[in-house]
Amino acid sequence: MVGTVSVDASGKRNDEWSQCLIQVAEQDRDAFAKLFTHFAPLIKAFAHNGSALAASHAEELVQEVMIKVWQKAAAYNPLKAAASTWIYTIARNCRTDLYRRLQKFDTPISAQDVWPDGEEDLEEPFTAIQQRRDEAKVKEMLQQLPHEQGQILVKVYMEGKSHSEVAKDLDLPLGTVKSRVRLAMQKLELLVEK
Repeated sequence: MVGTVSVDASGKRNDEWSQCLIQVAEQDRDAFAKLFTHFAPLIKAFAHNGSALAASHAEELVQEVMIKVWQKAAAYNPLKAAASTWIYTIARNCRTDLYRRLQKFDTPISAQDVWPDGEEDLEEPFTAIQQRRDEAKVKEMLQQLPHEQGQILVKVYMEGKSHSEVAKDLDLPLGTVKSRVRLAMQKLELLVEK
């Protein structure tokens, strides 16, 4: 039965989620998929519970939590806590970190932050017109992204910084930077297809 906690003679939990988490520690992708399918909607609901987090931030929180579950599963001790308790502790800590990061970003990104004011001399008028149209479209799409994702894309693709440099500049974990780049690129793909 799902969610039923049973404890063996040694006091070790042997419920379904604890067993999955132990298997994840051994890099079992099927066990991780099972955990993800069960816990991702619960973490998303936890993100929205009593908070003003946007849907995109809730999705980001789910990704961060589940990445940490994958990376830190070996640290799980079924003698100390149930798998759900362990995962929700990670979720609570990640949500707190997310709130702190969001408080750092008060000023929205603007088009002037992306491209310099000066025009480059282009050989062909058609090329110049096409470039201006492309730049305008990219600026418009960047403004439709959450601020923190747009900011990271600007640093990576406009300023040419590495993910590690961006992580250091913004005082973020490298995994968060990579996750935001991936999420932002997925959103941009959807915008381009419109």
